[in-house]
Amino acid sequence: MNKTYSLFLFLLCTSFYAQTRLLSWNIENLGHSKSNLELEFIATTLKDYDIVALQEVVAGDGGAQTVAQLAAELNRKGAKWDYAISNPTSSSAYKTERYAYLWKTSRARLKGKPWLESKFQLEIDREPYLATFIVNQKEVTLVNFHAITKSKQPEKEIKYFKLLPGHYPQLNLLFLGDFNCPQSHSVFTPLKKMGYDSALKGQKTSLKRVCQHNACLASEFDNFFYLPSKIKVYQSGIIPFYTAFSSLKEARKISDHVPIWMVFELK
Repeated sequence: MNKTYSLFLFLLCTSFYAQTRLLSWNIENLGHSKSNLELEFIATTLKDYDIVALQEVVAGDGGAQTVAQLAAELNRKGAKWDYAISNPTSSSAYKTERYAYLWKTSRARLKGKPWLESKFQLEIDREPYLATFIVNQKEVTLVNFHAITKSKQPEKEIKYFKLLPGHYPQLNLLFLGDFNCPQSHSVFTPLKKMGYDSALKGQKTSLKRVCQHNACLASEFDNFFYLPSKIKVYQSGIIPFYTAFSSLKEARKISDHVPIWMVFELK
């Protein structure tokens, strides 16, 4: 092997290793209602990613235990994973839930302890769950969020996100999750004026009840919002996991949302 080719392979591997595969998924009612077979399917879907953010972990009925079971299933698939689970969100007016993170310990390291954002817990029913990860000696803080449903006007909650960069000026914030609101909505304009961009545009992420004319996705709800000045995004997309099932009714036993993903590098 000549030196030029060896250098090319080294640079290629170094560039690939610098890239992080991030996934976000609203897994509907993640708790004891998921069977072992369904958890195995979820783990297979997640195993090729480095950091995973989950929404809609049930507050009771075994939500935390199910995340631990999912991490154990991932550990059986060839890599070492760790995880963190939030306390139940503080909502009393709406459905309280937990959030979770799972990550490959060889690809990311948690800095400090994740926290539910208390600053706006009165204004936001399910306050976001923040965690700072160290990736290749650089830091990114994920803001994991599940908004109230579209009928309840999620923009009433999302409007407070414009204040978080000011509260945490030292952090590289990356907002992700289920916003129940498209990225084109004007509520995201303040973040965009700060330089934030969405990884997905015009990409529907929730499942219909029945596919119509081969269209199985309903609404543009899930996304990532990041600062291009601090994060380089190489690719992004969805995982159409429902194609593995004979019907959307069967697929919706896993979730009514598809996972979203992006491949990025911290600048």
